[in-house]
Amino acid sequence: MAKMVGPRKIHSYSKEFKSTAVRLSSLPGVHVHDVAEALLIHPNVLTRWRKEFREGTIKHDSETALDSGVVSDLKRLRELEKEHARLKVEHELLKKAIRFCSEQKSKSSPSSSRTGKPTA
Repeated sequence: MAKMVGPRKIHSYSKEFKSTAVRLSSLPGVHVHDVAEALLIHPNVLTRWRKEFREGTIKHDSETALDSGVVSDLKRLRELEKEHARLKVEHELLKKAIRFCSEQKSKSSPSSSRTGKPTA
């Protein structure tokens, strides 16, 4: 693996950004991973900010309102992920059912009836 040349790039975020991210991640039905992904930050960073918020290092201003569009998008994303997981399970079950039915059909019918030739 190649070694990085030069200084590491460290992002600095404003307290307002951190506060908004923490408030978004604390909404009911919203996961830390989803918020981090939407804000293009690592989930561990957001987890650390949440800890700092609990300890009082980061404080949120009541003036910074959460964008209702972002909140609804995060909730919708969560719903779609759940629905996608359910549909994947259903799809696998249907594939197994089709496989089972086709095996049963091939076991129960003689080979001559599959070719369509009459038996004499």
